[in-house]
Amino acid sequence: MTTETAIYSLEEVRNKCDGKNIWFVIHNSVYDVTNYLEEHPGGEELLLEQTGLDATEAFETFDHSDATTEAMKKYKIGELAEEDRVTFVKINRWDEYQEASRKRARYRLVSWLVAPFFLGVLATVVYRRFILRK
Repeated sequence: MTTETAIYSLEEVRNKCDGKNIWFVIHNSVYDVTNYLEEHPGGEELLLEQTGLDATEAFETFDHSDATTEAMKKYKIGELAEEDRVTFVKINRWDEYQEASRKRARYRLVSWLVAPFFLGVLATVVYRRFILRK
């Protein structure tokens, strides 16, 4: 016995959200979290903000455990229609942080080397121009 997966367009997902039903999309899967609102550890407001939307980016913003991903299965009611599907690329924020940190380190290195060098040159010019001439 095979179970067919229900297919919903993003418009259908939006239309189902009438204040009584809370649906949204995460990674092209459609979820009905109406009965999960009170259980959500982050509060129901976070879920309500995503009602009727593709909530993938918001979901990925928080570090969800494998247990959370597993628990989500019971709220999955279908898949997003092919024409509404989006490929989501997860951005590794740690890599961004490390790159920014490397840039700051290069800037500090340059400022620690360049500034003293120019101060030394300026001191030499002042010394030769004003002290040695007397």
